Amino acid sequence: MPQTPARNGDISFWYADIGGLPAPRPPLEGDRTADVCIVGAGYTGLWTAWYLKQADPSLDVLVLEREFAGFGASGRNGGWLTGGFAWNHESYLSHGSPEGVRAMVTALGGTVDEVIRVAEAEGIDADIRRTDELMVATNPAQLERVAAEVAHRQIWGEGPERIRMIGAEESLARVKIPGTMGALLVGGVARVQPAKLVQGLARAVERAGVRIAEGTAVTRIDKGVVTTDRGRVRAPVILRATEGFTAGLPGSERDWLPLNSAQIVTEPLPAEVWEKIGWQGHEILGDFANAYCYCQRTREGRIAVGARGVPYRMGSKTDRRGQADAETVARLTAILQRHFPAARGARIDHAWCGVIGVPRDWCATVGLDPATGIGWAGGYVGVGVSTSNLAGRTLADLALGRKTDLTALPWVNRKVRVWEPEPLRWMGVRGMYALLNAADRREAARRGPTSKLATFGNWLTGRH
Repeated sequence: MPQTPARNGDISFWYADIGGLPAPRPPLEGDRTADVCIVGAGYTGLWTAWYLKQADPSLDVLVLEREFAGFGASGRNGGWLTGGFAWNHESYLSHGSPEGVRAMVTALGGTVDEVIRVAEAEGIDADIRRTDELMVATNPAQLERVAAEVAHRQIWGEGPERIRMIGAEESLARVKIPGTMGALLVGGVARVQPAKLVQGLARAVERAGVRIAEGTAVTRIDKGVVTTDRGRVRAPVILRATEGFTAGLPGSERDWLPLNSAQIVTEPLPAEVWEKIGWQGHEILGDFANAYCYCQRTREGRIAVGARGVPYRMGSKTDRRGQADAETVARLTAILQRHFPAARGARIDHAWCGVIGVPRDWCATVGLDPATGIGWAGGYVGVGVSTSNLAGRTLADLALGRKTDLTALPWVNRKVRVWEPEPLRWMGVRGMYALLNAADRREAARRGPTSKLATFGNWLTGRH
């Protein structure tokens, strides 16, 4: 029987780890003007504000946030700072060349160093640890996907010094996951404590002269005007940085689907358990199951395990302050016990969940409409810790009217078709994950190649 977590929700464990939720900042107080108004105080909005002020300290930049800075995925994610690519490279060819896609791969790869550079310069202690990414295969189908992933990513510019396939012996020498047959190894990544990073970034933005108005719900975005429950803001440039919560804005209900993801974290594990597990390199760790998981070894020796639980709620509804359902907690506990049997008896201290933004083709976008002055960024499909940094730099360039290498990348001003109306999108997403889970069960039992159930499931919602 899975344990009942000692704590469930309260946004995330990452906030419990730093002593609780931050003190609220004052809300907007009536109508005002700004040079740039940013909607959303997560990584994307805060990075954009920071780079705008670095480029032009005289700018009046205002950030509006319904809850508090770092309320969403920025304060709940798995802490993977990877510089990884947001899904399928070929999809970006509709708005660019192969050379442009490779330039985007390079730019994304550079975000790890850039985030660490700013954190060090601004004195942000976010438990950042440079390490490797290890994605383990535990059956032949998963091993097949490892080989295909390495070949695919090397075609698009990631060389063997960045990404390679390793055998069972080398993988087990890093982390002793039962049944390991090999793994994907990615260098140049880092582990972070998400809430520490976003809270530190918010303070750095304020030091630069940006006003963050919390407790201020945006109800409408029009050319030159943001309407809130606290007043109106008039600004020639308005940037939407709402990611997984975008569907809550009028007119954007079908732009990006809020996909649910959840995590659990154990109590700190004793040395004798770590001796059985290994994991001395603190790699950010996952597997090559179709319905994959993502894990980290925390600063204090806990194991955090994340995966999709109940993947999507009808009508693009979001969770209640991070509370995870019992079915999801049971699934995460099963993953923990399967991959780390030595931790089977460990107490589950916290469970939580949140949403990420998913475009119809699962590919991130950033852009600005010069006719309206309204910009946007998001749709990171789970790699937002690093992708949001590149998005923030790019949005800043677009807002300032600059033509740079970043504004020429193929994700800029790339339009994606909207999701289907309900109940079709609910049926599609729930059906996809049912097929992926069924494929994982079949692959584990039959020890054969990738199941066609997974292929069909991915096709169903454009996740190629």
